[in-house]
Amino acid sequence: MSETPRNLSAGSDTWALRPLPDMDEAQFHQWKTLLEHRTGMALAPERKSFLETNIGIRMREIGCGSFQAYYEKIVAGPEAVVEWATLVDRLTVQETRFFRDPDAFRLVHDYVMTRPREQLRQRPLEAWSVGCSTGEEAYTLAILLNECMEQLELPPLYGVTGSDISKPALEKAERGLFNPRRLNGMDDSLRQRYFRAGARNSAEITEGIRERVCFTRLNVLDLKRAPMQGMNIIFCQNLLIYFRRWRRREILKRLAGYLAPGGLLVLGQGEITGWQPPGLQRVPSEHVLAWIRRQSDDE
Repeated sequence: MSETPRNLSAGSDTWALRPLPDMDEAQFHQWKTLLEHRTGMALAPERKSFLETNIGIRMREIGCGSFQAYYEKIVAGPEAVVEWATLVDRLTVQETRFFRDPDAFRLVHDYVMTRPREQLRQRPLEAWSVGCSTGEEAYTLAILLNECMEQLELPPLYGVTGSDISKPALEKAERGLFNPRRLNGMDDSLRQRYFRAGARNSAEITEGIRERVCFTRLNVLDLKRAPMQGMNIIFCQNLLIYFRRWRRREILKRLAGYLAPGGLLVLGQGEITGWQPPGLQRVPSEHVLAWIRRQSDDE
């Protein structure tokens, strides 16, 4: 900081200007072990500055003077659960936007448009956005499914579930209010149909889409507790890159188990290599990493 603000009173504001001690290697190992144990997120040594900066920001906010003291507060303090949730939000919420991966969403569109119409009339389509952050991906799926149903001249029988480990992120998602820049790259006709002007220059998702989407807090390490079954579409992008290779495969095996026969699993490019589980068939695509569950696992 180049200069100290004038008329700064003594107390927490003054304390916030004091430099924090550096995080030594033992502390970094302690913190990254805790993160991996609780969230599965694995931090490489070159991510030490990321961890140090983000934890340091939170320490300044609450007036905690050392990484060890904050660690003890997170592990065993009287407000450990609440404080841990706040920190996880800082470390895991990533920048996102609507229709972030156009190729992946085109694949979902084509998948829905080629489903047997009678099947779409009889049973609602169920989609799941895993690691949905502040909701852009989940709402994008809802918009896409709504567009497909209209093109097929079918009733809008579909629902979308968004799950994430961060409670603050999910609370933002449920509000359905977004900075207009999160809509950058989105087709103008879709903007006009599915958004309206909200408070404080925000873009608000329309009620018709909001009522089709629900959000739930879920750690991907606890997928066995997920209240889902028979999902037609599971969308999981930009999440697995934070996990070790063996854990990625473990997570994907769980997710694949939640697919309905004929269901589609979509990942981010490069998030897994050499993975071909029984019962799933790779979608032939140069731009999207995706699998479809066979109608019968015996096929």
